Amino acid sequence: MSENYQKTSFREKLKNMKVNRAALITVVVLLAALTVIISVTVATNRAKKNGDDIPNDTPKTTQSTTEKEEPNEKPSTTAPTQKPSSGNSAQVEDKLPSFILPVNGVLSKKHDASLQVYSTTMKDYRVHLGVDLVTEADAPVYAAADGKISKIWEDTLMGYCIAIKHSGDCYTIYKNLSETLPEGIAEGTSVRAGQLIGSVGESSMVEVAEEPHLHFEMTVADLAVDPLEYFDEKALESLKLDASHGE
Repeated sequence: MSENYQKTSFREKLKNMKVNRAALITVVVLLAALTVIISVTVATNRAKKNGDDIPNDTPKTTQSTTEKEEPNEKPSTTAPTQKPSSGNSAQVEDKLPSFILPVNGVLSKKHDASLQVYSTTMKDYRVHLGVDLVTEADAPVYAAADGKISKIWEDTLMGYCIAIKHSGDCYTIYKNLSETLPEGIAEGTSVRAGQLIGSVGESSMVEVAEEPHLHFEMTVADLAVDPLEYFDEKALESLKLDASHGE
């Protein structure tokens, strides 16, 4: 009996040792997992802290301010009409050249992108980007300032047109021209103020009922502007000879 008791006690002790060993392994695993969690948490907090020290006002990379490629680009005249405001636009305006009248004539229609004017040809009211300068048919048309011819094209509504790129991100656009151009006038050609670039025609379908005239537009920094604001007083005086004509 004593021998059986001893065998039973040994089995219980062995069983208890297995249980204790399993519990010990469990405790070790839990401690190891806890250690890993604490290490990850500390590392994360340090990374966040270091990240807070990095300034957030790092300048963004800006696109190069190189000049637009010419001569395959036509200036847009559908942009909101206004003169460049202060700041960078003012710097652009400072670089503008002096302008002369592109044709000898009188003002028949003013520039107005908001107030609609009556179209004799279309028999309706519509906005008028640019100014109309009444003159004689085939009257010579001159470059309003030094620049480079950026585009020559035929517009479905406005007829034969020429756009000249000037300094200060400025374009002058001459419309309702005749088809025939002077020798040497082509896209990419540099011109001087007062140089002959064409003649007044009757190619504008939407203004064909008007008197012979040059339709003259101007943009600065991609904004359609009133050309009259860029001529000197002497030029404006000549236009005021018949400033009420056509109104």
